[in-house]
Amino acid sequence: MPSAKLILVEDDPALAELLEFRFANEGYQVRVTADGDEALLMASEDVPDLIILDWMIEGTSGIEVCRRLRRDKETAHVPIIMLTAREAEDDRVRGLETGADDYLTKPFSPRELLARVAAVMRRIRPALAGEAIEVGDIRLDPVAHKVERRGRMLQLGPTEYRLLKFFMESPGRVFSRGQLLDGVWGTGSDIELRTVDVHIRRLRKALELEGAKDPIRTVRSAGYAIEAV
Repeated sequence: MPSAKLILVEDDPALAELLEFRFANEGYQVRVTADGDEALLMASEDVPDLIILDWMIEGTSGIEVCRRLRRDKETAHVPIIMLTAREAEDDRVRGLETGADDYLTKPFSPRELLARVAAVMRRIRPALAGEAIEVGDIRLDPVAHKVERRGRMLQLGPTEYRLLKFFMESPGRVFSRGQLLDGVWGTGSDIELRTVDVHIRRLRKALELEGAKDPIRTVRSAGYAIEAV
């Protein structure tokens, strides 16, 4: 399996050099920039497996880079870990609400960052390699385009399949209707937000099995997530 590709966006030269060395030592392919605009360009030219993104950087801010990456269909699924010197809870919440998957406040241990990146890569690697993805009792085979639950083959429409795959690549993460719309239908889609609810209902119906719990969790005023049940 090829090594994972990371983009490190960090404007502290010493820290950037240290992290680049540590990740390269672990077998990652690392591209480094201190500039938000260049980071967006790098991600569009060669979509990475993960992005480590500092909040305070040159050019476009880290929070805006995160927002734009989430709006782009090509990078909407890429995990983002934000680095920042900001300690206020509101800033952490803002970063996560913008689409970051994790958040590390400076100063931090490079070892801790390595561990967090490794944890994310363990989760997403099956999907990247075309291997089956499993969440609880649901198994999705992206190569055969098949979905099973408790060994029983399920019949899903094309949209419900894409929606389920999107959820299963980030189990437990809550996606807003807008994020689901961008990630599954694409940013250029003219589909209305309420259409997402229709397909969520269809997906729930397709996943129904006697004695099995509903794996799709509705989070009031926030969106939806899939969980192992």
